[in-house]
Amino acid sequence: MIQMLEPAPKPDSMARKRSIAVLVVILTGQFMTVLDGSIVNVAIPSIRADLDTGGAALQLIVAGYVIAYAVLLIGGARLGDRCTQRRTFIAGLAMFTLASLVCGLAWNELSLIVFRFGQGVGAAAMAPQVMTLIQRTFAGAARAKALSIYAAIVSGGLLAGQILGGLIVDADLGGTGWRGVFLVNVPIGIALLVMAPRVLPVTVARTDRTVDGVGSVTLTATVLLLVVPLVLGRELGFPRWSWLCLAAGVLGVGMFVLVERAVAGRGRDPLFAPQVLGAPGLLATAATLLMVMGTFGGWLFVSAIHMQSYLGYSAQRAGMQFLPMGVTFAVAGLSWQRIPAGLHARMIPLGLVLSAAALGWLAWLLGDGAGIGASASIAFGLFGLGNGLAFSPLMTRALAAVPVTLAADASGILVTSVQLGTVAGIASIGSVFFELAGTTLSSAADAVAVVHLLCAAATLVAAASSALAVYRIGR
Repeated sequence: MIQMLEPAPKPDSMARKRSIAVLVVILTGQFMTVLDGSIVNVAIPSIRADLDTGGAALQLIVAGYVIAYAVLLIGGARLGDRCTQRRTFIAGLAMFTLASLVCGLAWNELSLIVFRFGQGVGAAAMAPQVMTLIQRTFAGAARAKALSIYAAIVSGGLLAGQILGGLIVDADLGGTGWRGVFLVNVPIGIALLVMAPRVLPVTVARTDRTVDGVGSVTLTATVLLLVVPLVLGRELGFPRWSWLCLAAGVLGVGMFVLVERAVAGRGRDPLFAPQVLGAPGLLATAATLLMVMGTFGGWLFVSAIHMQSYLGYSAQRAGMQFLPMGVTFAVAGLSWQRIPAGLHARMIPLGLVLSAAALGWLAWLLGDGAGIGASASIAFGLFGLGNGLAFSPLMTRALAAVPVTLAADASGILVTSVQLGTVAGIASIGSVFFELAGTTLSSAADAVAVVHLLCAAATLVAAASSALAVYRIGR
């Protein structure tokens, strides 16, 4: 009997399968880095009770990861060019996985803060390589689709973290409690470490690109000078050093600009290359993402604490309250391309206006100390819908116009804006909430109303900024 053999796969079919495998590996890694920016939020009350942690330390546990992630992202992008994206991604993934393990084994608040910084360093090495690998692996419509999924993951991971964090904490698998939100990364990281060397493409190191050490140090110092006083100042009564640090941070911004100009003048590669900064609408997009994620990150942080500490919700219930927002955000973020292209430019700012209106509605609904009822759930859904109609389309449109040679730097700038916005929102909005919340449900409800109104105002400013970004991209 003659055995029928299946025809060998066509080369283009094999290439497509390999491309999909690359996308699965790098986007799963990206998802983990974004997820870790918020998954710890719903574990905060458990961490506070277990480690006897104060408000400032809690903010550092949440924000410390994002601080390290944000300030090192641009350097991570440049490192990928120097050492290849493949090697840098794998090294960052290994460090992130190891840091996740020791976070889950932390014995006090200081050790957890330090290990969270370690997670951020690993994420900063891994995440910037994702955009460059997408640009080099996909072309045409396939690239646009991959970029859209990437943008949805960057923004949607924060929401997923809220939901998954609650499920993991309440599941208390093996008695791990809050530690499970960190330990969950370990098996996923190990699986990716096995797959990555087999599927990631081999790229050539760009020895012509230098690492801007002075710029990296200046940027890191500036961010720390601005963020640390916001995180620690309230609990310490905003002592003189906190105001001096803030003033020095403002001066540091000017110093960073001068340093970057000097680096460029010497013919070397500054962190923010002039060609990248000149890309259509990139700076306006970065400013918009900074404001959107500042509002989003701070709001998520405050909402998780309010629901568990004042409304008495379990971690799982608090996490599930974000589900309507997560669903509408995911649907809008992944299907916006089905909307006629002629409407995309107006859709982005209008989406943010919708988000601002939803936040204003929530201020009215929750200001009397009420729980999350049907009306509030609808408002959550509208908030997610508005952000989904704005975030992914704006990021995709900005990145699609960037040449492959500048992909690493451009993605580093935008993702840095996302992370800096998140940490600034946690620090500033969290400080406002802790200052006003007090110990009673009534005072906490008043604080929540103020926070929502502040977030609504910031989102309206972001809507105006997004309109400018869309205009510049479309010119």
